[in-house]
Amino acid sequence: MSAPSTEQVSAFDGERLVVHRLGKGAPLLLLHGLFSDAETNWIKFGHAACLAATGYEVFMPDLRAHGDSAAPHAASAYPENILIRDAVSVVTHYGFDDYTLGGFSLGARTVLHGVAIGALKPSRLIAAGMGLQGLTGWRERAAFFRRVIDEFDTIKQGDPGYFARQFLKTQGVDRIAARHLLGSLTDLDPAMLPQIEIPTLVVCGTEDHDNGSAQDLADVLPNATHAAVPGTHMSSVTKPELGEAMAAWLREIA
Repeated sequence: MSAPSTEQVSAFDGERLVVHRLGKGAPLLLLHGLFSDAETNWIKFGHAACLAATGYEVFMPDLRAHGDSAAPHAASAYPENILIRDAVSVVTHYGFDDYTLGGFSLGARTVLHGVAIGALKPSRLIAAGMGLQGLTGWRERAAFFRRVIDEFDTIKQGDPGYFARQFLKTQGVDRIAARHLLGSLTDLDPAMLPQIEIPTLVVCGTEDHDNGSAQDLADVLPNATHAAVPGTHMSSVTKPELGEAMAAWLREIA
């Protein structure tokens, strides 16, 4: 299979969003996790290729302040729920109607929230690396990452924030933009989840407890399937089983 193509899309406010595309077929829009990018989450370890081989055209934006997309330093560029608004911009740009929407970790929070409030209207939904408890308590989680950013140069091995610091460093994250982005994210009230009636796959690593219980999340969604794949929150992305589980579910519900 050929390498993904890359193009630019203008968000609602004119900021640049870079979108990677692979395959031909029904549209599948995938959002990556916090401080990651489309290459790391979806392309590098073969998940996009696996899904494209199943008959989908996979659209993978780098989120605002991530990857090759714009990372503006102005706080005004990060209004509340900006990632949902950017996802709507991508859907509108390509004219998606009957499409599948998925995300990993922060991407999963974003797609679940966007669908619950009616901003995003896919026909099928995939929430990876996410549990029920991960949809709330964002204030404390954001405070953890803000501390990592603010104390970046002094955090040493053994500090609870060390691995997050190393990941930011490896990914080359723009820390000014990332700090603004953290303040734009809000909690999703779990009471809204029963409104998500479309077929949904909740897929998570067997050792991934970062965002609570994936089974609990699947249990409160009216039409959800739970799938377990090997790995922790970080390592599950590196294993082929993640993409294979997503592709298998999409074949089952086709």
